[in-house]
Amino acid sequence: MKRLTTSHGAQRRRVWVTATAALAATSLLAACGGGDTNADGAKGGDDVQAGISEENLPNHAPIDLVEPDFPSVNGSAPGFLSIPDPLVKAFDAPPGSGGEYTVMTPLWGTIPPTKGNQYFDAVSEAMGTTLNFQISDGNTYGDKLAAVLASPKDVADWVSIPSWNNPPRFGQAVETIFEDLTPFLAGDKVDEYPYLANIPTEAWQACSWNGKLYGLPFPEAAGVTNWSMYRDDLLPEAALPTNADELLDFVVDNTGEGVWGTNDMWSTATVMFGVLPAKGWEVGEDGKLVNRVETDEYRAALEWLAEVYASGAVHPDAVAGNDGDAGLRFESGDVLVNSGGLGYWHEALTRNRATNPDFSIDVLPVFAADGGDPVLYKPNGASICSYLKANDDDAAIKELLTAANFLASPFGTEEFQLINYGVEGLHYDLDANKLPVPTTLAQTEVQPSYIFLVDPPVVNAQVALPDYVERRSAWGARNAEFMVEPLFYGMNITEPAQYASLGQPFDDLEKDIARGRKSMDDLDAAIETWRTSGGEELRAFYTEIYEAQQGDGESADS
Repeated sequence: MKRLTTSHGAQRRRVWVTATAALAATSLLAACGGGDTNADGAKGGDDVQAGISEENLPNHAPIDLVEPDFPSVNGSAPGFLSIPDPLVKAFDAPPGSGGEYTVMTPLWGTIPPTKGNQYFDAVSEAMGTTLNFQISDGNTYGDKLAAVLASPKDVADWVSIPSWNNPPRFGQAVETIFEDLTPFLAGDKVDEYPYLANIPTEAWQACSWNGKLYGLPFPEAAGVTNWSMYRDDLLPEAALPTNADELLDFVVDNTGEGVWGTNDMWSTATVMFGVLPAKGWEVGEDGKLVNRVETDEYRAALEWLAEVYASGAVHPDAVAGNDGDAGLRFESGDVLVNSGGLGYWHEALTRNRATNPDFSIDVLPVFAADGGDPVLYKPNGASICSYLKANDDDAAIKELLTAANFLASPFGTEEFQLINYGVEGLHYDLDANKLPVPTTLAQTEVQPSYIFLVDPPVVNAQVALPDYVERRSAWGARNAEFMVEPLFYGMNITEPAQYASLGQPFDDLEKDIARGRKSMDDLDAAIETWRTSGGEELRAFYTEIYEAQQGDGESADS
């Protein structure tokens, strides 16, 4: 059972670095980034923006300690209906060398005591290495990171950095502050750490910079992360939509008498119309790069969303922009369709079934706007990476990698159970289904912590919700065949600093167009402003990277 009470989505909140902290980080990164820099802060040379080569990535060697009830399909999360009994022992003895290291991680929750914490002590003992946590509030973690990175002597031995907290010019700073793990993990060198080798290649790509491997990943499962869920307990006989027009009719037909068809549906619209990911580019018919906001798909998604709002099917609080209570409206039955992150699905079921066993949510089938096969853009293989502070002592780096290998122990092992739930009889007891039930002590001592350093591949193992496991596994497997990699997939690209806020106006414009406050003419004007305010220069920046990635040097516009 993998984290019944939390999910990857629930554990992450976007945090933006404040101006003061960002300025401090920028000063540091400009100072410590070697090589020539131009006026816009982009380091000279193609190597800075290069993707990592296959030979610099760890070989992928999947480990199947426990056979899933629903196997993975093209990277979808495998599904498990029960906890293995007995659990597999991943290590015969503590693998560490007795070292002691500092680690810095975020936490979106109550920060546990780090001294005298029996959970931390138990993991350190089993691992043979002591990790002393410096835990910071996830909502202000970006500020903390910026301050720490501005003073390299204060950097912990092991630092977790969510992708949304990467400071300006991190692609340069990483080479100075953190250890290049390529010599330790590339190719078959990872064989020394079999549970790290079990992590999918895409996750490692997301933790690479400048053609080298620097980070240890918190993997994401391949597949759709945002889509529409509906209350199938309240709509048991509903004919499900199969295209954009039918989805509009579906939410309109289920609106009335104090019930609304839907909350905001922008995330569903972007998937349905095949809109590129944020900051995404594609090669146009004329060979030139086209930005997300310039595409027909983006325009069509906005036009459709405006129809949804105009229909009256959107709850008034969603129209007013109150997204924080979207789940409450959905769970109460005031709204029948909820569009958003799918980590919410099992969380809502867990919350409500304790008092209402009939409470049920299902997810709509994924379809393209015209009813054909969808184009589903593969998400990054990891959204959080952790980094080891640069160290001339290879033995210390190897011990930390040994600790990472321990923390990557997969589902079905005693070590996974310890890392996620603590000590049986102290932090949890097992119920009749062999599920860990937290004790009072666990509420104080056991919080998600080690997972932000490194995590095993994602599994779908909410075994207390067998209907959810079956539905989610089948749904993920069906969608896997439609996954495609967007341009620049697996690359960490550091955009020149002056373009950082270039796309910000579109966030507000999307809301205004959807609600009828602005028109598609305003979108045309915004795109033209984007082009003349730096968009064309940004296109040239990405075109140069694109051309460098083409082995024959062929121009993107030839």
